Amino acid sequence: MELNEYQQRRLEKANALRQVGVDPYPARCGRTQRIAQVWEALSFPPDLVQVRGRVVATAAGHDLVAGRERLCLLDWSGTPPAQEIACGGRLRLSEEGRLALQVEAWGELAPETYTPWTIPQIQERCLGRPEEVVLAGRLIGGIRQMGRVTFADLEDGSIIGSGPHIQTPHIQLFLSEKEVGTETYAWFDRYVDGGDLVEVAGTPFFTRMGQFSLRVRTLRMLAKTLNPPPEKFHGLTDVEKRLRERYADLLANEEVRHRFRLRTQIIQCLRRFLDERGFLEVETPILQPIYGGAAARPFSTYHHQLDQQLYLRISFELYLKRLLVGMYEGVYEIGHDFRNEGVDRTHNPEFTQLEVYQAYADYYDMMRLFEEMLAFTAQEVLGGPRILYQGQEVDLTPPWRRIPLREAIGEHSGIDIEAYPEAGALYQAIRAIGGEVDPNAPWGKLVDFLLSTYVEPTLIQPTFLLDYPLALSPLAKRRPDRPDLVERFEGFVAGFEVCNAFSELNDPLDQQERFLAQGRALEAGDEEAHPMDLDYINALMYGMPPAGGLGTGVDRIVMLLTDQSTIRETILFPHLRQG
Repeated sequence: MELNEYQQRRLEKANALRQVGVDPYPARCGRTQRIAQVWEALSFPPDLVQVRGRVVATAAGHDLVAGRERLCLLDWSGTPPAQEIACGGRLRLSEEGRLALQVEAWGELAPETYTPWTIPQIQERCLGRPEEVVLAGRLIGGIRQMGRVTFADLEDGSIIGSGPHIQTPHIQLFLSEKEVGTETYAWFDRYVDGGDLVEVAGTPFFTRMGQFSLRVRTLRMLAKTLNPPPEKFHGLTDVEKRLRERYADLLANEEVRHRFRLRTQIIQCLRRFLDERGFLEVETPILQPIYGGAAARPFSTYHHQLDQQLYLRISFELYLKRLLVGMYEGVYEIGHDFRNEGVDRTHNPEFTQLEVYQAYADYYDMMRLFEEMLAFTAQEVLGGPRILYQGQEVDLTPPWRRIPLREAIGEHSGIDIEAYPEAGALYQAIRAIGGEVDPNAPWGKLVDFLLSTYVEPTLIQPTFLLDYPLALSPLAKRRPDRPDLVERFEGFVAGFEVCNAFSELNDPLDQQERFLAQGRALEAGDEEAHPMDLDYINALMYGMPPAGGLGTGVDRIVMLLTDQSTIRETILFPHLRQG
């Protein structure tokens, strides 16, 4: 790899460190605390306080100035008075790490309501008896020099809080030549750049500006970076580069780091919801001799020792239903599926799926399960079931709307699909309303086109579409009163599908006939038709209880709950074309 000018300059510093006997990439770190722990160790007065001083405007807001000391004022409104006043409220650190007063009142304040404090007293109370700590992290922002003192900001990725309300604290490093010595001070100036990973030992204190800082005593290099960091406040703006170099995206954008923390919390909530209801989490094969459980083209591979063609799974369904045969009453799996299909804002070839199956249940039970699970997850992660998605308010509170598929298609396209039972006639009806569709598409694909084109984009509020034609659902149980329909539903929120569920077919001979029909479609050129699975038929012949089954794309749930317009923003390393 050829290095550019900036990388070469940094490499020269790394080599220079080696020449003076310093390893720029040591194997050990002596950190004693994370920065978040140092923040949380501060002890603020629990009661309302008042502090006297002059209110002055700053570029970031307002400060209270008392002698040579400053305090950041939060939520100050109005024109600052010319005279000295008392400001009352509660003390905390601002997001920037400054000692701050959340202003509730100002003027002449009653001491029995607002206890008088001076800024030095507050600093002493917050710090207590500060002890030396050893911190490690990355130098963010610029390195600033003022005379014989150097300032830099250290961040280690630790967080304070949870859910949507978190802080990512940093601490200002205060390097004084007088305190660290001329040699160490010159070492820092000569070898250290923004973005480097360092270990520092020192004592916490507040500067006169109220900035929470570390008075550095010693420091050493942990990793000399060759790439300069992306701009902290502008980050990476090239979408393709952000996705291709996700590590740099995470480094530059705290909002992206937070999104993937939320993703983890969302998955934890989904898992907890099911665990608390007695479902058993299991694992099923990723490499399968027969793919199945969905209408999708698989990825294939070859096992040389076994001389066997294998497929990356497109679904967990058939293996999980085998477990219902084996006397497990409720099972689920969270894992990756692989589908060799198109890439768009809601599809990625590799994606995270949750599938759940419950014996002695049906698709109505699955509706209740899903709407309650998603509302629970929103409540736990975001604080409530009402969310904002792409500027539209969405209420996930159960119960959701339930509409028959035929009715929804008729309302939004004007076509009654049951009036056109043959593919040719339905194709002509679609062409008559201006639809562009493959003339050779089977009837089920034409129905799916009507759903995805005319209905799905209109379903902003949570909605279940139910009772699908048999031709679309080879694994679902027929409706007793309408054998041409199956007990299936799909859930939609914010204009896209979020789940798919059935009353599961457990008649082995009916299932075999449907597999045979799918096989004929496969021979006719439908690459997404379901292959025959005789072992699954054999399992059903042992008897599978009536059951409900549900599949949901975890990435789409993350899209919804983190307000992302594309699935690529919810996957750490999405598939991209080769650059």
